[in-house]
Amino acid sequence: MAQQQQTAEPIPDEHRTTTVEKGRFCVAHCTCGWRGPARRARSLARTDAESHSTAP
Repeated sequence: MAQQQQTAEPIPDEHRTTTVEKGRFCVAHCTCGWRGPARRARSLARTDAESHSTAP
């Protein structure tokens, strides 16, 4: 019996965040164009990204 693979279609309103290092700073970016403040602590940049992606 053949197995079918399901691929998840991207949700248009879904925010996908990443962090980018620029020198000594780390900045959270989102696919919607949002950018967080430059942070020296990566953990704070990740927190900014998480807060943005869960905001209503």
